[in-house]
Amino acid sequence: MSPLHLPRLLVVSLSALLLLVAPVAAGDSAKQTPEQTLQVATFTIDITPPIGHPLCYGHISPAKKVVDPLSARGMILLGADKPIVLLALDWVGANNGAQDEWKKQLSAALGTTPDHCAVHCLHQHDAPGVDISANQRLKENGLEGVMYQDAYLQDVMQRTIEAAQKSMKQARPVTHVGTGKGKVKQFASNRRILGPDGNVKIVRFSSSRNKAAIAAPEGTIDPFVRLLSLWNGDEPLVVLSYYATHPQSYYGRGGISCDTVGLARGLNEKQLPGVLQIHFDGAGGNIGAGKYNNGDPENRPLLAQRLADGMQQAWKTTKKTPVTAQDVSWKVKPVLLPLRDILDEAKLTAILKDPKARVTERIRAARDLDYLKRTQAGTTIDITRLKIGPAQVIHMPGELFVEYQLAAQKMAPDDFVCMAAYGDQGPGYIGTTIAYDQGGYETSRVSRTAPEVEGVLMQTLRELVAGQE
Repeated sequence: MSPLHLPRLLVVSLSALLLLVAPVAAGDSAKQTPEQTLQVATFTIDITPPIGHPLCYGHISPAKKVVDPLSARGMILLGADKPIVLLALDWVGANNGAQDEWKKQLSAALGTTPDHCAVHCLHQHDAPGVDISANQRLKENGLEGVMYQDAYLQDVMQRTIEAAQKSMKQARPVTHVGTGKGKVKQFASNRRILGPDGNVKIVRFSSSRNKAAIAAPEGTIDPFVRLLSLWNGDEPLVVLSYYATHPQSYYGRGGISCDTVGLARGLNEKQLPGVLQIHFDGAGGNIGAGKYNNGDPENRPLLAQRLADGMQQAWKTTKKTPVTAQDVSWKVKPVLLPLRDILDEAKLTAILKDPKARVTERIRAARDLDYLKRTQAGTTIDITRLKIGPAQVIHMPGELFVEYQLAAQKMAPDDFVCMAAYGDQGPGYIGTTIAYDQGGYETSRVSRTAPEVEGVLMQTLRELVAGQE
């Protein structure tokens, strides 16, 4: 090759290199090689159901009006092995077959696998609840459309997936992860108030007018809301928030609402124009606002503001850490949770098939029966852990007790540990071993797991969070 050609080739090579790194040159991302570049895509759509649509699996009054719109919000993390998909829905639950279908369709559309998708709900009661496999049992027994409307579900899933696909074309480079937490005052309180004998004396639900319940201490809670943010240099791209509580202020009057957590999410978003916030309920199965909420509608915005104040504190204390794709990992642990011995297939089948039984009881029987049969067939639930820099996020099923969240944080004291519960809610409430002997609502028929569940989940957390095989 003639030396005369070297300068020109060198210029061409340099130009090609500049073109390669140009899409990720914003902020500090220029320091990353192309194969290390971490990217994020975000999406959101409105999923408010039509008037007349069932709410809370059909257990309460159907929709009469829209008080607050509902949304689906998601994030796709790209560049670290397979795409990682996180989706949060303003639904009371997405259970059993609904989890299967969401993950199947999301993974097929976004080029990943179902075990790399985490689908969670915020558990607002004035919102739809979807259990595709249980709903099929209802249809087979002449109860079509009592849990949700098929057309609504198909529309939500189609538009969500289309929005997710479109967002991937506009993925942004991620150079830093932000971590911060803020204390939420006068919101969360433990629902289980024990008497002198060590058993549950009072169940302090999401709202209460019981003077003894209001006077009782907050009990075991996690008082902090945690914010995990992804950045491109100095530009925030998305905020993920985590707080352990039931979201209800009041419900059951036919008013569609994203409730306290959704309103707080919106209030915080206003402080960060153009930045999507995705909220996840933590392990709040035994947590509610009952100490600070008597059920009056005016308390909803007050509770929302208190949570939003905690989010603002978390944002102000956020610390940024540089990250690349090499700082991201995803672990999956399929688990088979031990079944509660109160689930009787013959009795549940009889209720489901009885045309004289209350519709709500037949819906409950279909849900119980479906989880029973799936578990007997060996159908597992994926528990997953996302690690990104100093942060770990654990994705858990059911209406999980807060003790699991607190335990996970202790397992990795040097990390910023967040927990999203209310994934697959097929198991219902998930208590600790001792809780099943203490009585109370949460360990009654609404829990489909046996007391041995604590051993299974704590070992899973040790493996995922602390790396103790």
